[in-house]
Amino acid sequence: MIEAEGLTKDFNDFRAVDNITLRVEPGTAFAILGPNGAGKTTTVRMLTSILVPTSGRASVAGYDVVKQPEHVRASVGVLTEQHGLYERMKAMEYLDFFGRVYRLTAEQRKQRSQELMERFGLGDALNRRIGEYSKGMKQKLALVRSMLHNPPVLLLDEPTSAMDPQSAKLVRDAMSDLKHDKRTIVLTTHNLNEAQQLADKIGVIRRGRLIALGTFTELSRRFVGDPMMEIQFAQPLNGHAKMLDGLVSVETTGENWLRYRTADPQATNPTVLRKLTEHGAQIVTLSEVQQSLEQVYLQIVAEDEGLTQDNER
Repeated sequence: MIEAEGLTKDFNDFRAVDNITLRVEPGTAFAILGPNGAGKTTTVRMLTSILVPTSGRASVAGYDVVKQPEHVRASVGVLTEQHGLYERMKAMEYLDFFGRVYRLTAEQRKQRSQELMERFGLGDALNRRIGEYSKGMKQKLALVRSMLHNPPVLLLDEPTSAMDPQSAKLVRDAMSDLKHDKRTIVLTTHNLNEAQQLADKIGVIRRGRLIALGTFTELSRRFVGDPMMEIQFAQPLNGHAKMLDGLVSVETTGENWLRYRTADPQATNPTVLRKLTEHGAQIVTLSEVQQSLEQVYLQIVAEDEGLTQDNER
């Protein structure tokens, strides 16, 4: 659904995006992470045919972003950081205007507008002027506008910023539903918890380069290590950790718990449990210690910073 190969963008002597290659399948939510100025927005603007790449190629929904820009724009819904809402207009007037731009019929414009406004909890504000909306309501209205023409691809820049927790959950649930319809979602966000919940695939951009790409599990294993398992005992350890010598490498222990890493939990964990219970250990739980995307992201950036410093020496 989205393909980029060697995508590069220069502004005079400054390289904002440097040789990015990626592929996002239909029905996939792809999160682009990175610090401010990393090149995330420039990448999205090239994918929406707003900016022309300096070199490389990209296609969205089967259309070349340079050769077929009108088809690309018709196939994507875009939520930008600056919404560009016309605050003197009423919401239905505003959506009707954009429905005409997308060449929807009068019936389609009305039906889609009402359906989406209800879906995002704005059904009671259809005929209010946009200037009377709260910041979170404006964010949801901008999202409605991006979905009005029922596009197969959504490019969303910080879609839940300024929203209260209930509204943000509403938007996240809607994005999850859209994936089931085989829609492709590209999400740029600083909310790492949200990215971890929504994204099937994650890319990290730093200084214009794509420095990491994969699922959360793949990135976690690559940059943090094998899964960490924790065993909670009903009594103090009393030497239980030493029983596992040669079987696993115990990394940390507490009064009545221990943690170890394993590349293959399905094979290792039953053996660990069997050995401990044979020696009389009373086990309360064995579970995986959940890694956070924040931990993984910070490790990715730290490793890239180290490589950059080495190259500059």
